[in-house]
Amino acid sequence: MTLLNNERTLAHEVVEDSNPTNNTNFQTIINRRLNRRSILKGGTGLTAAAFFGALPLVGCSEDDDSSIVGNDDNAAIPAQGDLKRPDTLKFEAVAHSTADTMTVAAGYKAEMILPLGTPLNSGIEDWKDNREQSAESFEWRMGDNHDGMWFFGKNGNAYDAKASENSLLVMNHEYVNSSELSPFGYYVTQDNDAAPIFQNRRLASDVRREVNCHGVSVVELTRRADGMGYEMVPDSKYNRRITSSTTAQLAGPVAGSALVKTKFDPTGYQTRGINNNCGAGLSPWGTYLTTEENFLGVFARGQDASQLSAGDNYARERYGAVEDFPGWEYLWHTPEARDAKIADEFSRWDMTAVGASAAEDYRYGFNTFGYITEIDPFDQNSIPQKRTALGRFAHENCAYAPVEQGKPVVFYMGDDARGEYIYKFVSKAMWSNSDIGGGLKAGDKYLNDGTLYVAVFNEDGSGEWKALVHGQNGLDAFNSVLPFNGQDEVLVFARAAADAAGATKMDRPEWVSVSPMTGDVYVTLTNNKYRGVRDDQPVSASNPRSYQSSGKSLGNDNGHIIRWAEAGGDHAATSFEWDIYLFGAPSDLSAENLSQLNDNNDFSSPDGLYFDPRGVLWIQTDDGAYTDTSSCMLLAALPGKVSDGSMKTTSAGQSTRVGTSASNDNIKRFFVGPEGCEVTGITMAPDFKTLFINIQHPGNTWGAVAGGSIPRSATVMITREDGDVILAESFDTADSTT
Repeated sequence: MTLLNNERTLAHEVVEDSNPTNNTNFQTIINRRLNRRSILKGGTGLTAAAFFGALPLVGCSEDDDSSIVGNDDNAAIPAQGDLKRPDTLKFEAVAHSTADTMTVAAGYKAEMILPLGTPLNSGIEDWKDNREQSAESFEWRMGDNHDGMWFFGKNGNAYDAKASENSLLVMNHEYVNSSELSPFGYYVTQDNDAAPIFQNRRLASDVRREVNCHGVSVVELTRRADGMGYEMVPDSKYNRRITSSTTAQLAGPVAGSALVKTKFDPTGYQTRGINNNCGAGLSPWGTYLTTEENFLGVFARGQDASQLSAGDNYARERYGAVEDFPGWEYLWHTPEARDAKIADEFSRWDMTAVGASAAEDYRYGFNTFGYITEIDPFDQNSIPQKRTALGRFAHENCAYAPVEQGKPVVFYMGDDARGEYIYKFVSKAMWSNSDIGGGLKAGDKYLNDGTLYVAVFNEDGSGEWKALVHGQNGLDAFNSVLPFNGQDEVLVFARAAADAAGATKMDRPEWVSVSPMTGDVYVTLTNNKYRGVRDDQPVSASNPRSYQSSGKSLGNDNGHIIRWAEAGGDHAATSFEWDIYLFGAPSDLSAENLSQLNDNNDFSSPDGLYFDPRGVLWIQTDDGAYTDTSSCMLLAALPGKVSDGSMKTTSAGQSTRVGTSASNDNIKRFFVGPEGCEVTGITMAPDFKTLFINIQHPGNTWGAVAGGSIPRSATVMITREDGDVILAESFDTADSTT
């Protein structure tokens, strides 16, 4: 065997492309031919009435076109002290930066806490730069590549949405930087005589370390003695790691299905691990919703097509798992097995059908990942619940619409891959305020039974939700895309069901957030190099740009943010109207800078998205197209509402509806991260005095121990230097601090 010691490509940079359908092209043709609302009599121009007058707006009468900003009828939902959204952004914008430090707006300070490897309990040695911490110790350390998170106010031993002195900070760990975790770097041995998926093998200790670095951390925080920011409570009974080895329960319609039976649990009710946890969300009753995104990368598949049905083969490939697929760089299935226990520890990451039945191998282990997973941080002995009713795909995050007594609970989700879809889930149970604090039992009530929908964005600015329900919209045993024999198959293969329903292929749908002022729903569409390049992803009104920038090939390099208003202000409605809130672009890319960004607010590849309870929108970036000018960033914005802008035409000749232009009053750059990083994960203390964000894969030595050289992902805690509220209206200064 030959030793390989390669520099590893970061897993987050691998973007899946496994949608073979022609949905957008077909839908665009049909809409343009048949939707008469979008066609002027005797011509093909798009009418303003079709774009701006089709549906009533949340919080407004049909003839009310006033801006949300400053409109008392649409005041922000108050949190503590009846704080309202600022009318304008008064801080001085942070300049572009490619430094190896972080920069925050003047009058604020940003400090790193809880970096990779931080022990959560005593008895575990501090992180050392030699990377010799044991693999097992990471069951009690902060994991790698911090991502989505939430601040759970804590009052005594219970959740309190208004409590700020004490909390549980819960966060995801999306993936690992292998070469920076192991003392051996990314160490691989090669055997060219082995089967293709085993030609490169990894050390068992390295795989265990990486498995333990994925998942979720629960950390108790208490306010510091000086009243500024927070510190960890060591040895708290709540401090906990949930990893890719933790037992998880399958809940909802897929539980017990033949499609999730494995050697680990032949009954199909449990699996091991949560994985590649990206964005996150809060439930209305106070639990944590973590998402499994790029789970494809940790699984391998050998040659087994002849042992599977045509449907099984198509369903695997629809999620990227073709034959002789070794996974991405993880190779968790490859360590040499020395006994049956160890063999099972690693073979569960190999979905190849090798046994006589699913109970004898892990052919369906792949099907037990890709779900919204609910965790109760206040019950340290609880088992994570994979809520299968919300569908299986590369979940980015999960955001709920404001709840109302006696009405369904509605959640929105995106599938982060090129050409994938936007979904929502509407609970069967009606909301009751008495369920706040109800833990996983409330989750059983609202998340195990309901209707999953997928979005269709029409060319005329209208949209519709197609139900992914067995027996509806062609989802039955006779479906030509993939036969569906029950609701379990619809949900496990939600992508294929959405294909069959005619969903609109989008430019990598990522984070979702709902405005507390208007009820409008916002989704970041990060980028898509294939938009307007491949025949199955032509430009459309909802994904209207294909252009060249910085010497790159055609495509949508800089991304955009789409939003919609549900019909009648009802989030359970099956129709909506939409526009594009913002286009990402360098300010000097004039032909594509349709939102008129300037040096104070231009950005590229929007990713993280978070409305704070006042209605301030925070936008984070995960970019590779503009990083020669600026590292990834955090911007603050004050959006209006759907239909507050005008019609514009892209350089690709596509007409679309665009929101009010950007200005220094309504969007500014608030923070720039260190060189090489992604800015992600965001939450805020209820008193608005501390903002938390996460920094992934920083370059140089950011996050390293004193005198060390190994960079580490970490959480950043941002506070006002005077201890006041973040973005207090009285704040106005002209300098920035690092």
